[in-house]
Amino acid sequence: MNRADPAHDEILLERRGAVALVTLNRPQALNSFTLSMHRALQQALAEVERDASVRALVLTGAGRGFCAGLDLSVLDFSPGPDRLQRISPGPVLDEGFNPTAKALMNLRVPTVAAVNGVAAGAGVSLALTCDLAIAAPTASFVQAFSKIGLIPDAGGSWLTVERLGLARAMGMAMLGDKLGADQAKAWGLIWDVADDPLAAALALAERLAAMPTRALVATRHLLRGALQRSFEAQLDAERELQTALGRTHDYAEGVTAFLEKRTPQFRGQ
Repeated sequence: MNRADPAHDEILLERRGAVALVTLNRPQALNSFTLSMHRALQQALAEVERDASVRALVLTGAGRGFCAGLDLSVLDFSPGPDRLQRISPGPVLDEGFNPTAKALMNLRVPTVAAVNGVAAGAGVSLALTCDLAIAAPTASFVQAFSKIGLIPDAGGSWLTVERLGLARAMGMAMLGDKLGADQAKAWGLIWDVADDPLAAALALAERLAAMPTRALVATRHLLRGALQRSFEAQLDAERELQTALGRTHDYAEGVTAFLEKRTPQFRGQ
């Protein structure tokens, strides 16, 4: 699975035991996205999806930034009769950010973002698409869309409300102010702050990789949909997932290990 050539690849994919490490690798552009970068990331996620031996994923950025969203230089702002068509961000969302966000949200393993520096625009969305996020003390999160006449995209309008509630999400999106790592943690936007966010994220991913993978992903599905369901619908969803998980190896192993007072050996099955 290892495909790590820092000199050429826009996306690096490495194996660290049962953990896949994916690195956004355009440090000269703060890892801002081109369509080719999206295609490479989607391919890497598809490889992780196919490899049953991978049990968790860490996403990080090379250099001093995590991700600055879209590389605006990919849009053609030169004068001409079709200028409004050429500068539209819609096609970039259709072909790039939206499929990428969906692939991360629906990945069959738990995901952790190691936010090593600034996350701006859709870079914020990308970090929040992961199940957990750990940021460096110097990292920051900025929804910069309002400053260029746009709205939060790549799922950002949903993800920030989910994490922050409406009042804080509205302020973050409308004002476009930077949110520091410590405040992001205090507000509940991210899970933790660490001096070495990559090492902390890898350690957390290793912990998750040893746990019952299907139950973790089912938990993601259940919690992220909770506010869209009524209480009764949530009870039904819990029943359905619990019934399905009750037929898994890891459920039987977990209960057996508990009764035998030993450490369970989960397989992610």
